[in-house]
Formats: sequence, structure tokens, C-alpha cells
Amino acid sequence: MSAPLFTGDVLFYQRLLKSSGYYNDILDGVWGNNTTFADKEFLDDSKKLKTELGDFDQRTEGHIATMHIKAQRAARMFMNVATSGVHRCQIISGTRSYKEQNELYKQGRWGNPGPRVTNARGGQSNHNFCIAWDIGLFDSTGTYLTGSTTAEIEAYKDIAAMVDMSKIEWGGDWTSFKDRPHYQYDTNKTTAEVRALFEAGNPYI
Repeated sequence: MSAPLFTGDVLFYQRLLKSSGYYNDILDGVWGNNTTFADKEFLDDSKKLKTELGDFDQRTEGHIATMHIKAQRAARMFMNVATSGVHRCQIISGTRSYKEQNELYKQGRWGNPGPRVTNARGGQSNHNFCIAWDIGLFDSTGTYLTGSTTAEIEAYKDIAAMVDMSKIEWGGDWTSFKDRPHYQYDTNKTTAEVRALFEAGNPYI
């Protein structure tokens, strides 16, 4: 398969493959010949994009591999610009399954340790539909910039100002909750609309 994320969730992967035009069989969660063929086509196109647009650090590459093929192109074009900035930039989060999203939602709630990092349950985040990524910025010593200071906030704003936003939506532009490390492919659809199309295996980009 294209990434460890999909190893235990064949149905999830079939939905991605079908909605992006690689898989034409029923969504049954069974890994058969048609899924194998679609997987190969998806991986081949992913490799072509890497050759065309360049590759990045291992962590970034692992997350890009989980994305819809059109989001992969957008993310690579984004990284080509973002990595030319003052700070080292990596993609530190990509696609999350519904199960992974729910585990993240539990953090900081109901007595679970850690801070609350998301208000989205499984199926409520564009990370669940292979079109979103979060970046991390690191200084010259390798220290992660959390965005907790004015200077660090400005560093994340600088990245957004550098890149072509014609097909990308930036979480820093949101009004209710500014998520400056967050970027997603702009589908011009609501999350609920994207979810319905994704789960049916229909195009949403």
C-alpha cells in the first residue's frame, strides 16, 4: 500500500483511490486484484510527481504519500517555496483516518492527558479526506517553533505570504480558530459535502 496509515483500513484506501479515479470496483474493504492495480497506478503517479517537483525530508515525504494525488501536487509546490524561507519547514501531519482523528479528539478531554489540539471528531476534519497538511517550522538549532510567541506567529505568517494560495486554503485566515500551521486543498465545498463524496468514492476535487 502507499503508506502505513492504510494498512489496517482497506475501505478508507479504496475510497481515496476511487474518488481520485484509480479504482472502479465496489467499496467492499477487501484487498483484491482491482485494489492492487489501483494502488500501483496511484504509486506510479506519486513517483512521477516526486520526479517532477522534487522530494523532501523523510517525515514530509511520509505525509505527502497519504494525500490525494492533486493535493500531493499542491503540497510539493507549497514545499518548494516554504523550504526557501529562513526557518526549516517540514510537513508534520497529513492524512488521518477517522479512528486516528477520534483518538486525537480525546486528548485533553474526559481526563485524558495532553492539551486539546482539535475540535474535530473523525469525519469532521479535512485531514480525514487526504487533502490537508500541517507544517512545522524549526530554527537553526532544530527547535520546533510552536507559534506561542509573537515572533513565531510572524514566522508562520511569512510562509503563508510566500506561497501561491490560488488552490490552497490557509488555517491562519480562519476567523473562529486560527490554525496557522494548517493548509488544505481548496475544494470550494464544505467539510460535510467532501465527506459525503469521499465516502461514496466520488470526486471531490
